[in-house]
Amino acid sequence: MNFSLNSKTLVNTKADCLVVALPEKGDWPASTTEADSALGGLISKLQKAGDVSAKIAATSLIPLNDQPWSRLLVIGTGKDEDRPPSSFRKALVAMTGSLKDGPSKTVLIALSDTPVTGDDSARSELAKLSLIGRTLEDQLYTFNDFKSEKPPARKLSKILIAASDTGKAHKEAFNLGLATGRGMNFTRDLGNTPPNICHPVWLAEQASKMASDHDCIKTDILDEKQMQKLGMNSLLAVGRGSSQPSRLIIMEYRGGNAKDKPHVLVGKGITFDTGGISLKPGAGMDEMKYDMGGSAAVFGAMQVLAETRPKINVVAVIASAENMPDGDAARPGDIVTTMSGQTVEILNTDAEGRLVLCDALTYVKKFDPAAVIDLATLTGACIVALGHEATGLLANNDELANELLAAGDRANDKAWRLPLWDEYQNLLDSNFADMANIGGRSAGTITAACFLSRFTKEYRWAHLDIAGTAWHSGKAKGSSGRPVPLLVDYLMSHAGK
Repeated sequence: MNFSLNSKTLVNTKADCLVVALPEKGDWPASTTEADSALGGLISKLQKAGDVSAKIAATSLIPLNDQPWSRLLVIGTGKDEDRPPSSFRKALVAMTGSLKDGPSKTVLIALSDTPVTGDDSARSELAKLSLIGRTLEDQLYTFNDFKSEKPPARKLSKILIAASDTGKAHKEAFNLGLATGRGMNFTRDLGNTPPNICHPVWLAEQASKMASDHDCIKTDILDEKQMQKLGMNSLLAVGRGSSQPSRLIIMEYRGGNAKDKPHVLVGKGITFDTGGISLKPGAGMDEMKYDMGGSAAVFGAMQVLAETRPKINVVAVIASAENMPDGDAARPGDIVTTMSGQTVEILNTDAEGRLVLCDALTYVKKFDPAAVIDLATLTGACIVALGHEATGLLANNDELANELLAAGDRANDKAWRLPLWDEYQNLLDSNFADMANIGGRSAGTITAACFLSRFTKEYRWAHLDIAGTAWHSGKAKGSSGRPVPLLVDYLMSHAGK
């Protein structure tokens, strides 16, 4: 797809389709007024007659004759006083849905002057251009790599975005949005790839390919022998039942000063999770290919960094294994010694994510991190607590937690903080080891984070439980690309500092 900003007047810009916003009440955006004037008051007449709707995300496609545009797409944007970025994005999603498989080859989108409520950063034209770019890439995504019959190519090939300026700041904002969308799509590609192809070694190959494609990325891969020497017995226990060997994947982006401490992202990379000996129910088990959603999001964020080259140092560490039942698989009752020296009694082999993450979280101390953020499809309890809207957030540092919450709000990729109180720690008590890997039915998301917190005491750390947000089930089954927007916003907020 060819994307570009356009600062010419609408009437001097030819396109197969012009897209304008229509609010329910109040003043129209200048672009809508300009289009209405050029069309002899057509939009006003259609609204008065009730032939177009201004309700949020309503779409009306109108054929035109003898105009700079062959069609007009009117997008309802609701009420000016109640249009947060999430509602604006809803309108953008509806717009893209109307355009992507339609007859237009060239589209001119005049929505960047649509009023949005919120703080200054949300209301700015730069923020709206970034959101437009991200939503277009996100909503134009398709994944049909494994279908024998490919769908016909789309006619849509060029999208122009009307903007007040096409200078450096506007281009950078729009391009960051596009890059974020592409990072989300890379995350989705990885997540949607079937597990007979996407296994730990294949995932490591994707990291090596990223390094070969981008000279700003350095990759190191640790195999099982190297992890054994480091004492990563917990991570290795998870992959023992699989014929696919486990891997620890390290990617480094050094865009800041050499003395700047890196921000570290740690991703859970369970490429398929049967539950191991604690076998999961068969229904819906195919979706356990998405149990590497944390690692996929880390890949997506690194892809954005490679494209945009911000002034920041970031290290990504992915703990990847396949959790399978086998004669050599870890058993409930086994005790393993982690890289930190702490011992863990494995009461349930389906609580494997924390077992791979704890060794990775010990490993990252070597980077002297400014902060560590781990991402994992860790607990079904998080879905029970927060549904599929918000990512669960737990942290040992209030400042870091607040930064991530703010990044999620700005990026419309929300998180919600849960408590990490000492009172929950005793639920992990074991009669035979330093801790158990589960804490019972109560507070499952919190006790999982309590487990991880025991390996993160030497640095600022936050845990993102994305079990409810990393993928969609049902008819829309597929990876969501979240929380790449949250991560990108957080990292960009620290770039150059």
